[in-house]
Order: sequence, then C-alpha cells, then structure tokens
Amino acid sequence: MRHFISLTDWSRDELYELLTLASDLKREWCAGGNRPLLAGRVLAMVFQKPSLRTRVSFDVAMLHLGGHALYLSPQEVGLGARESIPDVARVLSGYTQAIMARVFDHADLLELAKASTVPVINGLSDREHPCQTMADLFTLYEQFGHLNGLTIAYVGDTNNVTRSLALGAAHFGMHMRVASPRGYAPNADFLAMAEAFDLALDVFEDPREAVRGADVIYTDTWVSMGQEGETETRQQVFPAYQVNSALLSAASTHVVVMHCLPAHRGQEITDEVADGTHSVLFTQAENRLHAQKAILVRLMAQVPAEDNL
Repeated sequence: MRHFISLTDWSRDELYELLTLASDLKREWCAGGNRPLLAGRVLAMVFQKPSLRTRVSFDVAMLHLGGHALYLSPQEVGLGARESIPDVARVLSGYTQAIMARVFDHADLLELAKASTVPVINGLSDREHPCQTMADLFTLYEQFGHLNGLTIAYVGDTNNVTRSLALGAAHFGMHMRVASPRGYAPNADFLAMAEAFDLALDVFEDPREAVRGADVIYTDTWVSMGQEGETETRQQVFPAYQVNSALLSAASTHVVVMHCLPAHRGQEITDEVADGTHSVLFTQAENRLHAQKAILVRLMAQVPAEDNL
C-alpha cells in the first residue's frame, strides 16, 4: 500500500507515470468522459483548513471516475481533539478506500498514515503541498512539452508550496530560483533538502535577478493560513516582491506565470498579470482535477472495495 504524503517518497519514474496517467485521463474526459475506474470506492476528505480547489477537485474527480467522496468538516471530526488521530484513521479505514486530509501540522498526516490501512493523501500541510505540485508539473509539461532544463523563479515567501515545488523540480531536472526578503528565504532545512535531492537552486533577494531568463514565475500569498497575526508586518516587507508587468519585463518573452491560488490581487500579483497572456493560473487550477485523478487511480484502483475492513 502506498500513501501520497510527500514527493520524497516517490521516484522520478513513478511521478512521470502519474503525469502520463493524468494526461490520458484528461484526454479521455475531454473526449466524452472517464471510465468508472473507481466504481464502488469512497474517498474520505478530512479538512482542518478551508479550501475551494482541494475540496471541489477531489470531489469531482471521484465523481468522474465512478466513485464517491465524503466531506468531513473540522467540526465533525475534530482531528486529534474530539477524537485521537489513530482512532480516526482506524474508523475511516473501515468505511472507505482512501483518506485525503488537509491539515495544519504535517505530523498529523504522518500519524494518520501510520494507523491507516488505506492510502492517505496529503491535501496540504504546513510542510508540503504535493498535489498542487503535481498539477503544476502537469501544466508545465503541457505548456513546454518537457520539464528537464526548465528554470522556475519562485518569488515571495518560502513556504510549503515552495518546498514541494522544489522537490518536483529536483525530480525532473529543473533549475529553481527563490527570491525572498531577508528572514523569509529558504532555511537550513530547505537547503539541506535541496542538497539531498541534487536540486539546482539559487537564492536571491532581488526578484528581478531571479526572474531574468526564467521560463516560469511562480508566486503565492504573502500571508498563509495560520499566519494572520503577521499580516501587518508581511504587508510591509513583501511589496517589492509583487509579480507585476515591470517584473515580467525582466523575464524571458515566453515566460509563464503561476499561482497556486487563492490570489490576493493587488498584493502578490496584479490583475494585469493574473489575467494576462503569460498567465496559466486557471489552467493550473483546472489541472488539479486531472493530476489528482491520476493519484486517486494509482492508489485506490488497487484497493479492493470489499476487502478493506
């Protein structure tokens, strides 16, 4: 049994197979619909954090594949508070064929997976966002026809999205640049991870230097969920890292702009860029659906619906 918690647990070949499967499933859907590969299977979706894309894309993916998804709110589950994490894992393992969890603390996912007898999928944690990265890689593959050798310039706060994106870049031979203000740059743990996975990484304070000649500019919110107390400070620190038309002028003419959404327009990205010709924000969002279909099929199609109790 496999989990999908971190890209560190999957090889390049395995991730490439997922991207190929995502492409096949997207093509099949656009040609008239997907086969019911997950008929009779149920995905439990456990949420500690709210979401638009994660909830809808997983729910719709299961529907397209002939299965069913159950949304479990923070109030219903109380993961680790109302009920212990191992107990939640054991109960859901008896009802469903996989668990997707969107949590604050990455350690909660690890504890959930340890006690679960069905696959666990990381829908987001404070450490990684691997499903988002799979959609990002799939989008770039569609845009460029390859991944090896591409240069991604990430502009903004170094966070869970940056970490997963870096792991994806390392797996596929991409060059990554990170431009962040002092105090928000990659930390020692991030740099050690980059070295362990042979990631070609450059760190900048000047965002214009980071995007020069880049194929991709990627940004994210300045204030992630759980950091609301830092809002005032961050809004004073990050304006120089806004992705706007002036920053795009320093990049290559074929550059594409990505954002994992939700976008705080007028802060980390302008309307002109988000809705402009270089933007792939909404293709990227749509591809969450197809990339996650591949993950679900890879994990759940091998779990007998009648034998998981």
